[in-house]
Amino acid sequence: MSSQKQETIKRLTVPDIRARKGGQPIVMLTCYDAPTAEIMDPHCDVLLVGDSLGMAVHGLPSTVGVTLEMMILHGQAVMRGTRRALVVIDMPFGSYEAAPETAYANAVRVLKETGAQAVKLESGATAPATIDYLVKRGIPVMGHVGLLPQSINIDGSFRAKGKEEGERARILQSARDTADAGAFSVVIEGVAEGLAREITETIDKPTIGIGASAACDGQVLVVSDMLGLFDWTPKFVRRYADLRGEIGRAVAAYADDVRARRFPAEVETYFSKKPVSP
Repeated sequence: MSSQKQETIKRLTVPDIRARKGGQPIVMLTCYDAPTAEIMDPHCDVLLVGDSLGMAVHGLPSTVGVTLEMMILHGQAVMRGTRRALVVIDMPFGSYEAAPETAYANAVRVLKETGAQAVKLESGATAPATIDYLVKRGIPVMGHVGLLPQSINIDGSFRAKGKEEGERARILQSARDTADAGAFSVVIEGVAEGLAREITETIDKPTIGIGASAACDGQVLVVSDMLGLFDWTPKFVRRYADLRGEIGRAVAAYADDVRARRFPAEVETYFSKKPVSP
């Protein structure tokens, strides 16, 4: 046995994240697979297995078609690749809206089958009662206000929210209700800086912005967007890489080498051992 002790890495917890209100900004990204999770884990406080995987991984037109089974499968993969980050899994459309009891049964399944620490749900009209029900039964919940991607069929498009005074007031109230119901943090998506700042200053739980300015207590992006895997990204995304270009160049070079019979070369080829002379 080695005399050196293996480094112990303590996974961040829900109370750790909740305690970051007004402190060091929370770093959060979406993640969908084990190898990427392993790369991201040392740098992120929270990894969200987002239902954005429907569009980012499976090519769906929206998040509406994502199933509970898809979320669990990707959640299991992300958990295998992490040791430090808090892992939160989105509850997909249709898995929590009907009744708190339904939400509880599905959330229990998610946490049991993945080992993740929390779930996230979009904070519609019925969400506060559901959040309260889940939290009182031991399930940590992250809320989500502002632009709600699962409501695409009602809104018709992904557009910024809170521009009109009535809508602004509803989003602010939704954030208050979400926090009061027991959510340990609240994602704010697609709202103006002033509203994001007001929500952040009003509620006692950390806010995590996506298209909601630096006024929030932390930030989240869809990892595929910030790594440049798509031709188009929203205004609020900063591209930190051009993986689409890098992958395209790598595949083109591979294709050229195969067609020219430059790959595999001798160094990449197995040969039979020469017989030993008597």
